[in-house]
Amino acid sequence: MQASVAIQVLPQTLDDDEVVRIVDQVIAYIKSTGLHCYVGPYETVIEGDDYEELMDIVKECQLVALRAGGIKKVSSYIKVEYEPNGEILSIDKKVTKHHLDDAK
Repeated sequence: MQASVAIQVLPQTLDDDEVVRIVDQVIAYIKSTGLHCYVGPYETVIEGDDYEELMDIVKECQLVALRAGGIKKVSSYIKVEYEPNGEILSIDKKVTKHHLDDAK
């Protein structure tokens, strides 16, 4: 992997159920891209080799949230790791060891 993006999408609404509904739609979109991703409690991490594709996904996440309806504004917090001539640490290398007991 050459790139990794962490995105936290925050729809502007005071209704927690609406936040979950909209974020669920964003996560469904991310999963539909076919890229490896990891959903955490605050952000979703997506990894791939095409930096431009990842940036397009970040942009589309904003639009998915707005199209979900019921909000006029969405904020996102984004972290990017990019190594165009090498490898980054993968999601699996970073977190798998911490979740081995979860599988039992």
